[in-house]
Amino acid sequence: MSVKEIHDNTYVKETTGPGVTVVDFRADWCPPCKMMDPILKSLSAENELGKDVKFVSMNVDKDPLIANEIGVQGIPTFLIMKDGKMVSGMVGAKPKKLFKEEIEKYLNK
Repeated sequence: MSVKEIHDNTYVKETTGPGVTVVDFRADWCPPCKMMDPILKSLSAENELGKDVKFVSMNVDKDPLIANEIGVQGIPTFLIMKDGKMVSGMVGAKPKKLFKEEIEKYLNK
């Protein structure tokens, strides 16, 4: 698995399915967003959370509608969706361990 880029017109389709989805609201110019890239790529790998969690990313500069609708005020903002409903949110760069632990709270294990 990898982190899939989504857009305003694909947001609902990508985040309303069954299971857990992590949505990354980001921008190309954002240093904390870039710091999180390797963490997201690692967690989305098959040997981490990739088989249990879908990771998607939205560039707020290219696709601002959903970010504005949700009320994203800082980036990176991460939403954790479970079965199409937001269950958690985090703002800013986070250590991998903390980020992974927050996601794992919503997995059916």
